[in-house]
Amino acid sequence: MKLASLRRKVDRLDDQLVRLLEQRAGIAREIGLLKRQDGSSVFAPAREAALFRRLESKLKGGLQPSDLRAVYREILASARKIQGGARVAYLGPQGSYCHQAARERFGAATELVPCPTIAEIFSAVDRGEVEAGVVPMENSGEGAVGATQDALLGTSSWVCGEVYLPIRHSLLAKTIQGPIRVLYSHPQALGQCRHWLATRLPGAKWVEVASTAEGARRAAKEKYAAALASPWAAKIYGLKIRQRDVQDHPGNSTRFLVLGQEPVPSTGRDKTSLLFTLPHRAGALHRALGVFSAKGLNLLKVESRPAPGKPWEYVFFVDVRGHADRPDFRQAIARLQKQTQDLRVLGSYPEDR
Repeated sequence: MKLASLRRKVDRLDDQLVRLLEQRAGIAREIGLLKRQDGSSVFAPAREAALFRRLESKLKGGLQPSDLRAVYREILASARKIQGGARVAYLGPQGSYCHQAARERFGAATELVPCPTIAEIFSAVDRGEVEAGVVPMENSGEGAVGATQDALLGTSSWVCGEVYLPIRHSLLAKTIQGPIRVLYSHPQALGQCRHWLATRLPGAKWVEVASTAEGARRAAKEKYAAALASPWAAKIYGLKIRQRDVQDHPGNSTRFLVLGQEPVPSTGRDKTSLLFTLPHRAGALHRALGVFSAKGLNLLKVESRPAPGKPWEYVFFVDVRGHADRPDFRQAIARLQKQTQDLRVLGSYPEDR
């Protein structure tokens, strides 16, 4: 009797939730009409980040913040769909970690569009074919993704978000036993499992492909082939999981950037990404980075990459805590412009952690 009584209470709460969700959907539809009138994007990362933070502050211990986010991720995806939808490009095919990160950020109700290369994701966002794109930026063990850094040099899109995704590689094959002669995966994944592969599959030929999911797709078609990819890819491509968690470091994770067509307003807990080149003068980098310290701004990352077509010249990628619209940040940028070349703010966006 007690169980039946509790279930009736749950049923009444579910009835209330359905009515409230329908009311919310109706308001979302009205917001969509207003957005279409003024040409605003359906995707509003600052608003969504502020909503998550506000709702999490109201929890009293009965629900984990991650569970609340999972529920509201789908509510927001449904709201975007009602407002006209937000198509999101990712590095495909289906089952890649980038696909997983895109779904983690935008929800299952979002139309996710696979692209064969990182450059094509940038192009799709730049041309307005999609509202947003998700690209891998760096891995905790293997460092930066060069293709993304190169594409950032020429894009007209804005960095408007980030997603941190734990990376747990599995060895996938058509059969649970038998020899493996060729191994397909993305170069980063192969690097992240280098020591495990050297001891467990010393004779296998490594073949680099555009994504871990592409590796799984190929392995599903070949005898004596395997792939390094996620367990999710095993389900999609009908592969067996021979071994889970084959990455060399258990804390392995990848940071993905979210690209959009509009700059993001401040949320109060933001990060700014920018790039610049420097003249060949002693102490140039020290003076450039000192601009942020002088304003009390915290540097989160500094990384260099060879400048395309300019031997022995470098592009510096910098992440700074804070929003570029803050007065102290604007003053720092003004000073930085005098000390650098090709300075560009790539975008300010809500921090994911």
